[in-house]
Amino acid sequence: MTSVRSLRSSIFLLVAIVVAAADTGATAQEPVHRVAIQVNQNDKAVMDLALNNAKNVIDYYKAKGETVAIEIVTYGPGLHMLRADTSPVKERIAPMALENSNLAFIACGNTQANQSKAEGKPVTLLSEAKVMPSGVVRLIELQKQGYAYIRP
Repeated sequence: MTSVRSLRSSIFLLVAIVVAAADTGATAQEPVHRVAIQVNQNDKAVMDLALNNAKNVIDYYKAKGETVAIEIVTYGPGLHMLRADTSPVKERIAPMALENSNLAFIACGNTQANQSKAEGKPVTLLSEAKVMPSGVVRLIELQKQGYAYIRP
């Protein structure tokens, strides 16, 4: 009986420690800053500029000890940025996504469907791309959530 009480006490103490750690912010820090970057052109220079903007913003806030969430939203001709077959910047996207958990690459589902129909084949995206129904609507939603809006 004593060993069962001792075991229960130990389990209770362990649970209390885990709950206390979660309450003190031992989880991931909520981003302080939020930025939406629009890419709607099939232009490598524009895509590189968007990626450079994202990296510069991340580096700036990291140096200040602050966090930032960034969504690069692609639609229309800009979807080529996230296409597996035509992206002129795909070699930059995977490392940036791996290094920055608060960086998201958003692909417009409408554009993907339209390009697939026009080309007569499925348009495959990079694995880092997250498809949203509409890129333009995603930008509207982000602005309503307080994201700063950047168009390189």
